[in-house]
Amino acid sequence: TRLRIIEAAIDLFGERGFVAASTREIAARAGVNAPALQYYFENKEGVYRACAEHLASEVWVKFEPVVRSGLETLDTTDDVARLIEAFVAIQDVMIDKAMTTPSAPTLKLFFVREQGGQEPPIATEIFQQRVRGPLNRVALALVAKICGTTSDDPRTILRLLTLHGQFMSFHTAPRSVMTLLGWSTMDAAKIDLVKQTIFANTRSLLQLWSVERETAAPVRQSRATHGKEKAAASR
Repeated sequence: TRLRIIEAAIDLFGERGFVAASTREIAARAGVNAPALQYYFENKEGVYRACAEHLASEVWVKFEPVVRSGLETLDTTDDVARLIEAFVAIQDVMIDKAMTTPSAPTLKLFFVREQGGQEPPIATEIFQQRVRGPLNRVALALVAKICGTTSDDPRTILRLLTLHGQFMSFHTAPRSVMTLLGWSTMDAAKIDLVKQTIFANTRSLLQLWSVERETAAPVRQSRATHGKEKAAASR
């Protein structure tokens, strides 16, 4: 019964938004009476929180293994090739989530409204704490270690956004992407083509940024040495 109410609420929150969706409508769509909804969730805010927690749990099941693997790689190696492959593994799961996970239009609208800031902040806080935060932290740490930067460096963040931006349009604007490609459906072969293209781009960019780090290091060291010599000479 609780799950049925949550699923009905996700639909209605997606269709109408938090303010317009009423507990009476949610109960009716779930096939329960209003007291049952109050018994499980107390009020509409409680229902909305439960929806966010339910969705976060579903998504985390997919991401937890690759996040843990990425953390282990960060802790055990400085090898650029292995770090790059750990990042690609994260992208692999993200692409699957964006392109292959079936989702009703109302579910997508639930996230669109949440991301647009139109809904109570509790959903964003839950997603950030349980999914987006852990995922972004390990992805940023991998990019930072590969590039010789820090996780909070704007360059690191922009590079992460650049890498993930390669496939986000498949999630946010699938009709436009499919029209441009001339595809009417997305089968396994096409998904594999998209993945391999993106992975090749990702590996090339991360390798390039790694080389830039190695090239820049002697220059920084030379400048530092020159500065110390100049300071010593002036004294």
